Amino acid sequence: MQLFETYELKTERTIKEKVIRCVLAMQHLIAMFGSTILVPILTGLDPSVALFTAGVGTLIFHACTKGKVPVFLGSSFAFIAVINVVKVDYGDLRYAQGGMFVAGLLYVLTSFLIKKIGVDKVKRVLPAQVVGPMIMVIGLNLLPTALNMASKNLILAAITLGTTLMIRFFGRGFIKQIAILIGVAVGYTVALFIGFVDTTVISQATLFSIPNFTLPKFNIGAIAIIAPVVLAVFMEHIGDITTNGMVVGKNFIEDPGLNRTFLGDGLATLTASLLGGPANTTYGENTGVLAVTKNYDPSLLRLAAVFAIALSLISKFGVAIRTIPEPVMGGISLMLFTMIAIVGTKTIKNENVKFNWRNIIIMGAILFVGLIAPYINPMLNENFGFIIGLKITETVTISGLSFAAIVGVILNLVLNGVGKKETENIK
Repeated sequence: MQLFETYELKTERTIKEKVIRCVLAMQHLIAMFGSTILVPILTGLDPSVALFTAGVGTLIFHACTKGKVPVFLGSSFAFIAVINVVKVDYGDLRYAQGGMFVAGLLYVLTSFLIKKIGVDKVKRVLPAQVVGPMIMVIGLNLLPTALNMASKNLILAAITLGTTLMIRFFGRGFIKQIAILIGVAVGYTVALFIGFVDTTVISQATLFSIPNFTLPKFNIGAIAIIAPVVLAVFMEHIGDITTNGMVVGKNFIEDPGLNRTFLGDGLATLTASLLGGPANTTYGENTGVLAVTKNYDPSLLRLAAVFAIALSLISKFGVAIRTIPEPVMGGISLMLFTMIAIVGTKTIKNENVKFNWRNIIIMGAILFVGLIAPYINPMLNENFGFIIGLKITETVTISGLSFAAIVGVILNLVLNGVGKKETENIK
């Protein structure tokens, strides 16, 4: 009898532990959810595929890092602008997949390079005075898109943004972590109430279906537009892994090693591009959940990845996502894209970048080429036959964000060299 009671207690404890694990994993799923589906919504990629590739990519990452790093990989915001450029210029998102495939390949090659030369030398080529302005360019270039979406219904956009900001500023714990999801839910509910959403497509959709997977196409022009963005996300990856390690209390740069985290991120992006999903990146949202729960078990992230894959197979859910009105997503995007730009300024501040004339030139050039040059290109081309960019062939020109990254790296190497310590303050 006593043995039977002991067995019952153990069974009850096991069930309770499994429920708790599922709840904790769902927190991670919710934390990554809003941002992960936002990227395909803004670019035209399939949200269900994005969820699927985020889950698969996370599992690949954990396999590459020996299951030691509690990280979730979701859709990268850094590629939104260039994906949209390729979509317009080439009329087929599969060419953007080809560009992201090459970007993932660059990640993989960089992982081998890091293993050979060490992480310190890589950080010297991509210092904060280059990375900070690049992150700012990414966020500021996306703001006009958010404003255009919000302008379709300013009231809906304001309600969505206001709700999210209120939760971000006054929310506590887990509620604060899902501010984006709550903001979108409130905006969507209001849109339903005023008849802004057509729900017939949801009722007509099947319950389960296979996501709309697509194979990539390759074009040198599309690759030249998309691939250089990795220059901007390399240091973002290093920053995320460093921050994650600080929260957990371990040095993941050394163990399992930055080369392994780069390899995991690269293989995840390669896989996503082969299936029709956006490029993957490590998510700070999930690091935030780690900090709140104080539970650093990497297996919880893997369980969340399995949930994401399962969710991607529910067809009605994928169709419902597509009915989210543009002004709702525009309102939330205003906050997200502004936050990206702020991360750039924080990178410059936190890394104690010296404001000497060399660094001012480097940062100014990146901001000019990335933000201003694209708007004066047509005028210069019309009046002087000149475009600010790198002309590879008659049909291929690297300009805007990608060219800004190249200019920043080259200028820093010329003015500061590699490994030169900056001590001069601005006069």
